[in-house]
Amino acid sequence: MLTILGFVMIAAFLALIMMKKMSPMAALVLIPALFCVLVGQGAHLGDYVLKGIGDLAPTAAMLMFAIIYFGLMIDVGLFDPVVRGILRFCKADPVRVVLGTALLAAIVSLDGDGSTTFMITVSALYPLYKRLKMSLVVMTGVAATANGVMNTLPWGGPTARAATALKLDAGDIFVPMIPALAVGLVAVFALAYVLGRRERKRLGTLTLGDTRLVTDAADERESAKETEQVLVGAGAGGAGGAGGRATAGGGAQRGTGGAGTGSGSQADADADSGSDSDSGTETDEGLQVLDPQRATLRPKLYWFNAALTVALLTLLILQALPIPVLFLLGAALALTVNFPHMKDQKARVAAHAENVLNVSGMVFAAAVFTGVLTGTGMVEHMARWLVSGIPDALGPHMGIVTGVLSIPLTYFMSNDGFYFGIVPILAEAGAAHGVAPIEIARASLVGQALHMSSPLVPAVYVLVGMAKVEFGDHTKFTVKWAALTSLVVLGAGVLFGIL
Repeated sequence: MLTILGFVMIAAFLALIMMKKMSPMAALVLIPALFCVLVGQGAHLGDYVLKGIGDLAPTAAMLMFAIIYFGLMIDVGLFDPVVRGILRFCKADPVRVVLGTALLAAIVSLDGDGSTTFMITVSALYPLYKRLKMSLVVMTGVAATANGVMNTLPWGGPTARAATALKLDAGDIFVPMIPALAVGLVAVFALAYVLGRRERKRLGTLTLGDTRLVTDAADERESAKETEQVLVGAGAGGAGGAGGRATAGGGAQRGTGGAGTGSGSQADADADSGSDSDSGTETDEGLQVLDPQRATLRPKLYWFNAALTVALLTLLILQALPIPVLFLLGAALALTVNFPHMKDQKARVAAHAENVLNVSGMVFAAAVFTGVLTGTGMVEHMARWLVSGIPDALGPHMGIVTGVLSIPLTYFMSNDGFYFGIVPILAEAGAAHGVAPIEIARASLVGQALHMSSPLVPAVYVLVGMAKVEFGDHTKFTVKWAALTSLVVLGAGVLFGIL
């Protein structure tokens, strides 16, 4: 009974959010609460929820201060040169834009934390996607899938959990998997190319009068002769430091033949992804621009902020301190040095309060879902049912079986639940057929490309929240591509003799 109710609860949750009948936050709270009562354990709901909140509280704290830290770094201009470099590469070509999304997400994922990857990627590329009228779910889908493949790094979490659960060395698990994971990353870039071609076909080949353009038109009905704001000089040192305004004469044109119809308008900008009047004004509703003259720029502190960020990411990789503590210290230091006046500090925190509230709220809502799923025993019954259904003939191939099972299980479960609850069971079943635990551990990494879009992963709410994409839309678009990428990794592992 618990097995059936567990699957029904998950199916009901996914159906309601994809059909947009409930918000993800409400669904994460109300559906498990209802099913907890249905299984006859309503009296223990409070205990399950508090246990779930206790488990996820450090994650919520990490996300809270990570959002503030990287929000501050965007405000002060640390990532402005990155944006300019991406725009030079993309040149308003949808194929290059989507490939740039995959590349940026993969590079930033080296820090091992999905939240920082999504914050940096979306902050850099969101204005360009809006300007070119490209699909934002393409951005979220490609970024999440690229991060999922890179999430298998030894310091990223899953590999360390697998090593701990089976008492193995993380290096012995990860290093032999590198060829298969590399093929998976190539698959992500191939996916980005295909999706980019699809966007190019839908929109036509676009050109910008100036590849540094980062702002969407405030009103397309305005005259095509009006100027557009570009990102210039922000984050650079030297006199003045902040640079100045420039204009792009041609606007965006369709490059599919004939004369393009230029469109452009004056657009004032806001310094941050939140809305705060002290550093600019909005252009399109919900779209903020990196204003090269925003009051929050700190050109004289550019190299301090760069060094602070590198040091923070280095300590994060080395695991010198717990991640929430690192971001808490980093945010406090960045806020104090860049904005020494109390009034400015309050303004910066307030500017990012909406993102903080949305993401932390989703984390604690997810705690209800995971708390009930685990506390009632539904997740354990579901896992044992799946494992017991494996035919004896597949016993010698438990590595492949584990890889296949990791795709749905890591989507419907937290990494902790999967690696500490399910992987040992799979390893035990494999050992009975002569399959080494190290092979089971490697195979368990296969599903991570899909895992990063799971509703139980707090970082995905950072991604969809900053990109202003409905979680249901992201899920419908991304699941099939991420699952396909996981299957590519599995296939490569079998082909190379790793699994």
